[in-house]
Amino acid sequence: MEPTNREEAPASGPGRDWTDAHVARWLPVLPGLDPDIEGAVTRMAKLSVHLRRVREQSLIDFGLERHEFDTLHKLAGRGGSAAPSELAADLDLAPASVTGRLDILERRGLIRRTPSTTDRRRVVAELTAEGRATWRGAMDVVGHEEYRLLGVLSEEERAGLNAMLRRIMLLAEQPHPEKGEAAAREPKAPGPPPP
Repeated sequence: MEPTNREEAPASGPGRDWTDAHVARWLPVLPGLDPDIEGAVTRMAKLSVHLRRVREQSLIDFGLERHEFDTLHKLAGRGGSAAPSELAADLDLAPASVTGRLDILERRGLIRRTPSTTDRRRVVAELTAEGRATWRGAMDVVGHEEYRLLGVLSEEERAGLNAMLRRIMLLAEQPHPEKGEAAAREPKAPGPPPP
C-alpha cells in the first residue's frame, strides 16, 4: 500500500460520522493507511452490522427465530410452495432437520403440509396466509430501513454504488491469484499490507 500524504480530517463536525473518527485515530498509528479504503471498508462493515441488528429486531417483533424466518423465506422464494427435499437443498440441511422446522411452523399456523398433486407419496409445504404475512412483515421492516438509508442517494448514485460494489464482489468471489481459493476465504489482518 502506498503511503498517503492526505491531511488528517477532523473527527467531528457537520457531515462527519463514526468512521471519520476511526480513520483519524488510526492514521498516526498506520501512516500508510489509505483513508478511503479504510473508510469504505469500515462503513460497509458497520452498515452490515446495522442491517443485521434491524433484521434481528424484526424477527423478535414478529416472534420468529432466525431458522424459522429462513425457512419461510426459502418457501416464499419458491412461490410459497415446495417439497421438503427442495427446502432441504435450498437451506443446505439434512431432510430430517427440515422436517423438524416444518413441524414447528405448521404448529404455529405459518405453513401447512398437503399431499403432492403429482405424487401422492410426497407432501408439499405451503405458506399459509398468516405465514406469508409474518414473513412479509419481517421482510418489510428491513426493506424500509434499506430504502431509508439508500434514499439519501439519487437514483443515479444508487446505480453507481451498486455497479461499484458489483466490481468489488466479482473480485472478492475469485480465488486469490497467488494462493488459490482457500486464501480468498482467509481472514485478513486489519490495516495495510506490509511494504
